[in-house]
Amino acid sequence: MTFKTKESRLLLILGSFFVANAILSEFIGVKIFTVEGTLGIEKFNINLLGVPNLSYNMSAGVLTWPIIFIMTDIINEYFGVRQVRYLSILTAILIAYAFIVVGGAMQLKPSDFWVTQTINGESLNMNNAFAGIFGQGMWIIVGSIVAFLVGQIADVLIFHKIKKVTGDKALWLRATGSTLVSQCIDSFVVIFIAFYLNPQYHWSWQMVAAIGLVNYTYKFVVAILMTPILYVVHGIIDRYLGKDLSHRMITMAGRR
Repeated sequence: MTFKTKESRLLLILGSFFVANAILSEFIGVKIFTVEGTLGIEKFNINLLGVPNLSYNMSAGVLTWPIIFIMTDIINEYFGVRQVRYLSILTAILIAYAFIVVGGAMQLKPSDFWVTQTINGESLNMNNAFAGIFGQGMWIIVGSIVAFLVGQIADVLIFHKIKKVTGDKALWLRATGSTLVSQCIDSFVVIFIAFYLNPQYHWSWQMVAAIGLVNYTYKFVVAILMTPILYVVHGIIDRYLGKDLSHRMITMAGRR
């Protein structure tokens, strides 16, 4: 099979970015960073639902999730629900496969010369560092995959429900609206599974709700800020496809 048509090449590019960023998000997500510290401002120290001193400590996976949801909405716009659903299921399988491969790599006997390394003047046990970074717990892995699938399903359904009302107008409403809902679901599902259901932790529902709300406010702001980028990507694709082909694909996508 060759990708000779503009439609097939476009789907290949969008799908590749979609899958690559989803897998990247899982692996860089182990790093927790402070938003306030990164921006050079004081911590907010929010008190919410009886949980004190909450601040914006986010998974580094939030760097790539906006790209994933832009790809989701663009694929949805031009190729329809079935293609997004297919890519979402494929991506979830590939994420699980990636963790299985990493789990196998963790079982390999490390070479003696590699174990102790000096990085930035500090002596590190590389095998422990590797396990600490890549060895995410099963509950976190399951939580992230379930949250991803549920969020994606919600995104595509809400996107098309809004489109049925607005037609081809108001791209910002269906794209941003669907993203805001799916991000909300994602924020709470992953925390609920990874830290509430997980017997290793003893998080109360108040802590789950409070941290989920704080995380969601960050994602809410980012989703709004990403809206102009969505229009830029949409415009680039329209110019690539041409007006007639673009209109025909969007029309057909709405029927799928």
